[in-house]
Amino acid sequence: MTNIVKILLIEDDHQLSDSVRDFLVDIGSVKQAFDGEEGEYLATEEPYDLFIVDLMLPLMNGLEIIKNIRKEKIETPVLVLTAKDSLEDKITGFDTGADDYLTKPFHREELIVRVKALLKRSGVYQDDKRLMVDDKMWLNTENRQVTVDGEPLKLVGKEYEILAYLAQNKNIIVSREQIFDRIWGMDSDTTINVVNIYISNLRRKLEKAGRPKLIQTLRNVGFLLEVN
Repeated sequence: MTNIVKILLIEDDHQLSDSVRDFLVDIGSVKQAFDGEEGEYLATEEPYDLFIVDLMLPLMNGLEIIKNIRKEKIETPVLVLTAKDSLEDKITGFDTGADDYLTKPFHREELIVRVKALLKRSGVYQDDKRLMVDDKMWLNTENRQVTVDGEPLKLVGKEYEILAYLAQNKNIIVSREQIFDRIWGMDSDTTINVVNIYISNLRRKLEKAGRPKLIQTLRNVGFLLEVN
């Protein structure tokens, strides 16, 4: 499937980190951080759909990261990876703001099941590979095809990615900055004005497909994919 889902993995064991990244390749794109300070920085600078956090990290431990991102009102689900398996440790993790807990060593299948469960709970992952805008419009996340009233709508590159991101957040205002960070990334050399260009192109294609008012602009606020 296409990498609509974005995961941040904070794990200092490079071999394990690479293995987890490879395990999740069919679910989404995985960005890796190898110490706590780098992990916290990335977690607060870019939007992600899931954080996977080891507890024993150099420079800053996993509980501190979770505590700090929750203070910043970041509600992204957190899956904790750790060798600590006592009930007390798990309670501490949940109280700090973790959503699930996976004890090392773990099986690939259990990791995938837990990751999918957290992503489904937050509404960004569907096993059937289809993302519904409404009963007349669907996105196929596996082959990046869009259909409107059963007819294909041809979108290219980031047009599809923007529509998918808005569809994941339908009826929620999304800022231009959020779209830019999500689709292009904070390291991009492109200017933020590119968002307006792509939104304009996307609107034009949607209008031709009979959906002229699907994406609303809220001046100085952002964009809204409005579905009744």
